[in-house]
Order: sequence, then structure tokens, then C-alpha cells
Amino acid sequence: MPSFKIDLSTAIVFVATAPEPKMANKKTGERAMDRETGAGLSTVGLLVSDEGEGNLYQVTVPETGVPENLQPGMPVAVTSLKARDWENEFNGQKRHGISFRAVAVTPLGA
Repeated sequence: MPSFKIDLSTAIVFVATAPEPKMANKKTGERAMDRETGAGLSTVGLLVSDEGEGNLYQVTVPETGVPENLQPGMPVAVTSLKARDWENEFNGQKRHGISFRAVAVTPLGA
């Protein structure tokens, strides 16, 4: 499926929730891994404010792109934020949504 680049050039972005490891299987504790690099994946909540509107996104980032000092409320820069739609079937029910992925989340002034 194609992905779409999100332009954050006029946005202000803050950490909403601290990074957490993304799990491939919560029952077994298996961590989700980046298919290209093999790095573990993390999820971080970001509040994106632009043109008088704020949105909360759960963004997947390789652990190599997430510094340890990210804290809620911290202003950040986001490198290569992309959106991709998804659809799957689980227990006979179709589900769909949009997933967000970035290369890195960096504290401003760092």
C-alpha cells in the first residue's frame, strides 16, 4: 500500500505520551521489528498543532530514532512522518485505520 508524506513545516509538535516498545504479539511479549533495518520499534504519542487544530497521533519509530530523554510536553521535530491506510480481518471482523510512521523524533534544541 502507498504511504503519504505529512507536511509538518507549519506545525508545532509535542510529545503527548512517552515512547513504549511496540509489540508484535502481546501474549508472547514479542517485540515488533523494522523489516528493513531489524531495529526494534517503539510507539510515541505526538500532539500535532497546526492551523488552529490539534490532533493526537500514535507514531511508530525505530528505536534508533527515539532518544531516551523524550518526555511528555517536550517540543520535538519529526523526521519523515508518513501515513498509510491499513485493513485486516480478526476473528471474523474487518478492521481498518491509518497508521503513522516516522524515521526519528528529536527534541527541539538538541
